[in-house]
Amino acid sequence: MTTRRIGIIMQGVTGRMGLNQHLVRSIVAIRKEGGVALADGGRLLPDPILVGRDEARLRAIADAHGIERISTDLDECLANESDTVYFDATLTTTRAAFVRRAVAAGKHVYCEKPLATTTGEALELLQLARGGGVKHGVVQDKLFLPGIRKLRRLVDSGFFGRILSVRGEFGYWVFEGDWQPAQRPSWNYRSEEGGGIIVDMFAHWRYLLDHTFGDVLAVQCLGVTHIPERIDERGRRYAATADDAAYATFVLRGARGGGAFDVVAQFNSSWAVRVYRDELLQIQVDGTLGSAVAGLRGCRAQHRVNTPRPVWNPDVPNPFDFYADWQDVPDNAEFDNAFKVEWEMFLRHVATGEPFAHDFLEGAKGVQLAELALQSWKERRWLDVPPLEVQGLGATESRTRTHDADRHPAAMR
Repeated sequence: MTTRRIGIIMQGVTGRMGLNQHLVRSIVAIRKEGGVALADGGRLLPDPILVGRDEARLRAIADAHGIERISTDLDECLANESDTVYFDATLTTTRAAFVRRAVAAGKHVYCEKPLATTTGEALELLQLARGGGVKHGVVQDKLFLPGIRKLRRLVDSGFFGRILSVRGEFGYWVFEGDWQPAQRPSWNYRSEEGGGIIVDMFAHWRYLLDHTFGDVLAVQCLGVTHIPERIDERGRRYAATADDAAYATFVLRGARGGGAFDVVAQFNSSWAVRVYRDELLQIQVDGTLGSAVAGLRGCRAQHRVNTPRPVWNPDVPNPFDFYADWQDVPDNAEFDNAFKVEWEMFLRHVATGEPFAHDFLEGAKGVQLAELALQSWKERRWLDVPPLEVQGLGATESRTRTHDADRHPAAMR
């Protein structure tokens, strides 16, 4: 059995997500296991170099996790031909510029979402990557969560019959920063710095809906800044200029789950909500033959033969234990960290050409949905979500089509 090295330039690992999920729970974990298993029996061993501005922080992280190489010179790293992959988990507002530099240096690129700040910019990066002949990918981690994988198993099995609706609840209370420190950095609440829950989360909802239920056809969204003033990391008050909650309805093409009927999806996303559910993300799917509720790790289902027959009567105590009629969907497999799973897929894609669906075009779709949601909020109307047209090595964005305000979107049947 042979072990092959693959050099990875990792930028943004001093941030929470870059450090915890991408470095420690993905790359470091893969290294401890002896590398990514390949189809030929060999192994692919990541050799990361950590890049950033703060040399002391980089060295502390590297020493804590057995990593030898760090650098504060990105250009020098990009010039090293033995490191073939560039990973970016920097701020949204800086990501596109770093990706351009990496592609120009001939690196394969894997990055956090959102890919860019605008759909046009995301499509430009797609064009550059294709023209440069480099492999490219965007993090779409929620597809690989145990609860979502179980939910997809139910969809693929036809358990739901014809899917009618999807309802998602996401979020938690992020402290304002006065009497308890905030759990999220202050830039998340400044639109001028790329903050906002729509920009952050709608890229997730796009790939989750597209890949699990059907293509997103239309969107209607209301954004809100519920908490207009917060306290930053230095104890200073600042105006929150970005949305901290969004209430959206989507129409999906009903290609999965039986029939051509379109599906309604509703998602509430909020950093100003107190959690009264099993997990921070919960998705309920209802169909003609059954329903399911999925979280990050668990999934429970109710078939139509197990569905109770309640009758509205507020004058007597509720006689039903509605939770009792739902059954756990078994694991039937070992579920690894979602970020690690996708990292392994991308590294195999780079090394062996194994197919990888989560490319820059998928990333551009996430940016597109966020842009349309923001436009819908501003203009208070439904918007169609047109296909992103890619021609040759170029890419052009279709003009947005809108619905009249007085009729239902996407020709609901």
